[in-house]
Amino acid sequence: MTTPQSLPLAGKRAVVTGASRGIGRSIALALANAGADVAVTARTKAELDELADEIARMGRQAIAIACDVTNQRQVQTDLASRVLGAWRGIDILVNNAGASGSAKFLGHDDELWHRMLDINLTSVYYVTKAFVPAMVAQRSGRIITIASIAARTGATYIAAYAASKHGVLGLMRALAVELNPSNITVNCVCPGYVDTPMTDRSIANVAAKTGMGEQQAREALEKMSPQGRLVQPEEVARIAVFLTDPASASITGQAINVDGGSVMS
Repeated sequence: MTTPQSLPLAGKRAVVTGASRGIGRSIALALANAGADVAVTARTKAELDELADEIARMGRQAIAIACDVTNQRQVQTDLASRVLGAWRGIDILVNNAGASGSAKFLGHDDELWHRMLDINLTSVYYVTKAFVPAMVAQRSGRIITIASIAARTGATYIAAYAASKHGVLGLMRALAVELNPSNITVNCVCPGYVDTPMTDRSIANVAAKTGMGEQQAREALEKMSPQGRLVQPEEVARIAVFLTDPASASITGQAINVDGGSVMS
């Protein structure tokens, strides 16, 4: 029988953004299952409270904080100050909050461009900047950012999304070099299409724009993977947890694809 002391992340303090649903929720629960105390944040407080209750029932400490991570003031005062005030530091940061959007580049909406950069790149900069000083002070930490296979390759109609995800991969690789002397590893996980509410919205968008049915649109996304299926959130979560394990201490500056083999680089 596994005891709390024998869990690999026992005593570790984690923060997960975009944690109310989908990949973020799966990661938060997986970290707690491995022994970590977890602070969860997103914009929807009711879902966060439900998740925090579930983490607490596992015997872990949980903090639920409603925060818009594109707002630097909220990140600093509502999120970082509260977590660091309660725990005096963190060991694991998972930047998961993000959004998708698509449009033809001819006549591209500037608002979509700025929204993709704000949510997928600038928010990661704000959150990471808020927590890194505590990691540097304790000379240890793990930073994992959930990017996308779009950080590794381009595709039609996702100029803004791909640019934001390529940008976040570049940011993480730069930080991997800079923070290495402080014993902080920095990595990205790059999923393909994951079976989450965000993908459901993408499917509805594809159906609306093409006239195909939503089931047909889902099957089209599934066929983009050589495995012919959507990735499950728990698969992404297991990679994120592995990157926090002592066994992964030499892995930094990497982008790990979880996409069924659609991009092999």
